[in-house]
Amino acid sequence: MFLATFVAMTTLGGFTACGDDDDDPITPVVPDTTNTQKPDTTQEKPVLTASVGWPSQYGGVMLQGFYWDSFDDSQWTLLESQADELSGTFDLVWLPQSGNCGGTSMGYDDLYWFNNYNSSFGNEQQLRSLISTFKQKNIKTIADVVINHRRNATNWVDFPKETYKGVTYEMKSTDICANDDGGETKTWATNNGYELSKNADTGEGWDGMRDLDHKSENVQTIVKAYLDFLKNDLGYAGFRYDMVKGYSASFTAMYNSASQPEFSVGECWDGSSTICNWINGTKVDGKPTSAAFDFQFRYVVRNAANNGNWSRLSQQNDGNWPLVYSNFQNGNYRRYAVTFVENHDTEKRSNATQDPLRKDTLAANAYMLAMPGTPCVFLKHWQAYPSQIKAMVAARKKAGITNESAYTQVYSQSAAYACNVDNHLMVVVGNTDSYKPNSTEWTKVHSGYHYAYYFPTSMNIAYADLPAGVYEGTQQVRLSAVSSAQNAQVVYTTDGTTPTATSNPVSNGFILTVPVGTMTLTTGLLVNGQVSDITSRTYTVKEKESEKPVVIPSFCQVSEGEICAFFEAPATWTATIMCWAWSDSPAENFTSATGSWPGIACTLLGTADNGNKVWKWTWNGIKQHHSSAEKPAKIIFSSNGSPQTDDLLFQNAGYYNKDGLKGIVGQ
Repeated sequence: MFLATFVAMTTLGGFTACGDDDDDPITPVVPDTTNTQKPDTTQEKPVLTASVGWPSQYGGVMLQGFYWDSFDDSQWTLLESQADELSGTFDLVWLPQSGNCGGTSMGYDDLYWFNNYNSSFGNEQQLRSLISTFKQKNIKTIADVVINHRRNATNWVDFPKETYKGVTYEMKSTDICANDDGGETKTWATNNGYELSKNADTGEGWDGMRDLDHKSENVQTIVKAYLDFLKNDLGYAGFRYDMVKGYSASFTAMYNSASQPEFSVGECWDGSSTICNWINGTKVDGKPTSAAFDFQFRYVVRNAANNGNWSRLSQQNDGNWPLVYSNFQNGNYRRYAVTFVENHDTEKRSNATQDPLRKDTLAANAYMLAMPGTPCVFLKHWQAYPSQIKAMVAARKKAGITNESAYTQVYSQSAAYACNVDNHLMVVVGNTDSYKPNSTEWTKVHSGYHYAYYFPTSMNIAYADLPAGVYEGTQQVRLSAVSSAQNAQVVYTTDGTTPTATSNPVSNGFILTVPVGTMTLTTGLLVNGQVSDITSRTYTVKEKESEKPVVIPSFCQVSEGEICAFFEAPATWTATIMCWAWSDSPAENFTSATGSWPGIACTLLGTADNGNKVWKWTWNGIKQHHSSAEKPAKIIFSSNGSPQTDDLLFQNAGYYNKDGLKGIVGQ
């Protein structure tokens, strides 16, 4: 079996404890005589990893640096250019799978492990530069490791031959599970003169790629070498293991023991005690060697937000508790909980049925960032709310919240929910007017739509809720005198000088505007004429890109009677720009006589002042269905199919970029 045998559940302190049984032990392997390199047989028994699954008392925050089809926003060069902005807020960035997959791909059909890192996100040199720059900014990178399955090179059962450090690594057909694809792979192999492994899959099967037999010495040797390459050559600090329910957790223990990552987290996608059992299955010497994504936490938060019933944060999810809610004698699973409220698989996607967080994104993130566990912020949420999320993380770190923090529920109603974490941070989500803690004990330091953060007055600090950094667009910062003294105030300057008792004294909740430009805000706590806790923050505020006027190049011209559109392509869209234009009623296509995606190639006109290439599509008069429609209703531009824009409303002579219509040529 993949998972540990079901064990009796024990309730301790009002929480349901996971079973403590380990996963199936590692089965001794039979040497594979088809190996092309000498197998690694030196490790007869796993040794305890230095990280022991995930660091204890860890206060860091992770960013998932991608979403589905984030081929533009996750380019290595673009992420590297954001290092200063990310530094100080995020301690870890989880990158998409970085090897070449044989074409445009998010990496879950991985093909090359050693020799080809020209991926959909950039080349190997750019990847190494990104990891190095992040490291200099105190940001560690997490590799997306896909070893449950692997893409084939030329036929159903072959894999690429790669040489690294003088050793040739090649998986054989005998490294594929005997029951792969429900027996279809075996049928094909037999009919074509190949053999598969004698071993069945040790976990759940998946028909998309070939499931690897992790009992094979050859597979084990190659995986260990691959992880060593990721960590000690490319410079990744840790691993996010994809689809860990696809193979026994004991192999994660084996691989982590060999590679010694600082951080390890498994995607054990489940809403039950299966996650705890998987963590237990990774144990070596009685200690877990990996953390896990807390899917139960995500389901609880999503259900509370989507239903507008915040009391659900205190309720079980399908009879089980999230890892971060655990608190029982057999171990604190909070340490091994990587919490999240959305990811690339659960987000809303137009071409798939998902279960997304549909509203209250800010409140969901505020709750997550106040709670124990290691929070993982979704890239789209960060892009939409950078200032607010920076402020949330800053409050978390100021309060000293870690992955093992304790918490106490103080209010739970449908309208609002409040939680006290470590007696250092109070979070209220929902209708924040429904519950307000005692003002003599708590001071509000940050708030937004459906959430509020409070610090205990015993901290005796002057707090500004906007951390130092680079921002886009005018910002606002809330100043709070967090003190038990009734007459406490904040004094501040904006010219870099040290504030005195007469420097702009303001009361709690004063909102200061930070304009475009560079400003140094220095604050102090004023009590009885004395100033203490002096802190300086420098803000660099740039004009928002979306607010800058788009300049239509003069070479964009429209002839009389012409049906056309222009597209300014992002620098990362390097293929020929294709146009797909249509109407729904009547059903008609203006860019393909056969209805074949991605439509018709556009004509390259030239380069805009910002360096982006500008393309033009002109209707050639051909319609697929010969309907009465005289022009398209909607239009899509793509880089030869992918990536692509959203469905955009068609405007004749419209000038578009990837965000939509920006102007009309000739007007």
